[in-house]
Amino acid sequence: MAASVPVVEYFVREIPRRQGPPLSLKQCSTGDVGCVVWDAAIVLSKYLETDRMRPTWPGRTVLELGSGTAVVGLMAATLGAFVTVTDLDELQDLLQLNIMENQHLVTGTIKAKVLKWGEDVSEFLPPPDYVLMADCIYYEKSLQPLIKTLNELSGDNTHIFCCYEQRTMGNNPVVEKKFFELLQKEFEIEEIPLQEQDEEYQSEDIHILRFQKKYKQQQCSHE
Repeated sequence: MAASVPVVEYFVREIPRRQGPPLSLKQCSTGDVGCVVWDAAIVLSKYLETDRMRPTWPGRTVLELGSGTAVVGLMAATLGAFVTVTDLDELQDLLQLNIMENQHLVTGTIKAKVLKWGEDVSEFLPPPDYVLMADCIYYEKSLQPLIKTLNELSGDNTHIFCCYEQRTMGNNPVVEKKFFELLQKEFEIEEIPLQEQDEEYQSEDIHILRFQKKYKQQQCSHE
């Protein structure tokens, strides 16, 4: 007798856009952290379409790390960016499903690929104009591979936007502290103030940061 195949159940969350119909994101009723839309992903996606940021995206190359449901990458693609959303192999079906569900809203391009932090990134080079990541700071063992991937994806003009929810429970404060200690060795870090974020989709507990690699500082140290 053949073994039964587990049925994946989905539920839908709509993410409103400033212009046009909302994004429709399918989430899994069971699964890992990548199967649902997290608040930090919504905050970052809404920041992308603010009046300040909207003109940034048409024609730009964008790579999203830890995409999960692809909400951030999809928002960038609806704004005209050429987007690659990435995550582990087990989340590719969900990424593809959400891309298909929202393809009619895309004015740039979007595709999904497997990328495991710390492994070879050559197929994603030359460096993208922007790297996006939301709520990727939670596993201590993943911090060094994540920093390695960010470093290898970053060119002279690559900007990284990282959005995360500051959590005080368990080991989260230690993980966040270690991440930023590692990050500031390689990158300049700037926080995006609340007044520059979407007026409705923001929180004092959710931070948006912009990173850029310390190329100039490294060059000066060798002179």
